[in-house]
Amino acid sequence: MGISNSLQLSDVRKIVLNNQLLISDNKFTSKSDIYQIIEKLGFIQIDTISVVERSHHHMLWSRMPSYKKNMLDELLEKDKLIFEYWSHAAAFLPMKDFRFSLLRKSNYKDKYKDWRTSNKKIINHVYDRIKSEGPLQSKDFDDKKTRTSGWWNWKPSKDALDFLFHSGELMIAKRDGFRKVYDLTERVLPEGTDITIPSVSELYRHLAEQCLSSFGIFRENEVMYLRNYDRSVFKNVIEQMKEEKIITAVKVKGFDDDIFYTAENIIEDLKYIKPKNLIHILSPFDNLIIQRKRLNDLFDFNYQLECYIPEKKRKFGYFCLPVLYGSSFIARVDAKASRSENRFIVKKLIPEKNLNNDYHLKKLIKKTAQLANFTGCAEVNGIKN
Repeated sequence: MGISNSLQLSDVRKIVLNNQLLISDNKFTSKSDIYQIIEKLGFIQIDTISVVERSHHHMLWSRMPSYKKNMLDELLEKDKLIFEYWSHAAAFLPMKDFRFSLLRKSNYKDKYKDWRTSNKKIINHVYDRIKSEGPLQSKDFDDKKTRTSGWWNWKPSKDALDFLFHSGELMIAKRDGFRKVYDLTERVLPEGTDITIPSVSELYRHLAEQCLSSFGIFRENEVMYLRNYDRSVFKNVIEQMKEEKIITAVKVKGFDDDIFYTAENIIEDLKYIKPKNLIHILSPFDNLIIQRKRLNDLFDFNYQLECYIPEKKRKFGYFCLPVLYGSSFIARVDAKASRSENRFIVKKLIPEKNLNNDYHLKKLIKKTAQLANFTGCAEVNGIKN
């Protein structure tokens, strides 16, 4: 049977930005709204880089300008509505999806079972201390590194903490600043949490439904980004979701070789989406930005975070932020929050081909000042009319 539905690329952009909560003014104001954002997006990536702002805070601020950082801390530690684990990378995820982390944990235990056997003594020592003393950080263990290179390049107790976390025996109870505080999983999990390990097909379905929620439309490789997976099982999951009319296959003009999946109600609701020409200075780790191929395909924006490449090879700057206006990317801003000097420094502004200098620049200056204020800087240097 052929595919009857067809969409324009402009429709796809509208669907994606609407589901990413970036196309119009949101009415979000509270901590419960922050949870709703995380639930809608499926995860919020965590990254250590704080040149401008840590990624998880930046992403939430982009969708709720009144966001306060303690809201996320409370959702994790006090309300236990979110937990920290691994999506395609380290992330905050809704606690309701906890069981879908269990298959990775089971696989991790199996993959590193020999390492566990070889390091049984330090693993048991770390686990027993946390069990008897309560939540601990890596710094609470005073052992030192035993080597200077290799994959396990930490002190032995840090290796053990990492293993116990990824295998599911420990969880991160809270963050102290940005330092992880570990506790036993059974002491962190809310009572009644579903801990049944999903089948592979259940996990694939969850990932597809999550992608539908967060983007409104997807291709197979976007669901399984950075994952090894069984394509035959995934195909069966997609066919079942189509039979249940949860999704429908569509073609997109300009992508003749690709099959996209969306939902009939999403197509029908296109006419009700009223885009506003909002401007966003996004984190390089924003959910919209993470998958570079999708970003380039759908928005004609070829982006790379250059902090990971040698300085001489950088074209745009160490920490260049994508600037979205409406449904197009209009610029990149290489920036740094110098909190000790109370200054937000724009090192370089790189326009895209569709930048209208005067009109867009005024909006960008205003948005930069708002971002600077969020990062704790009162003064903005390096950008002006």
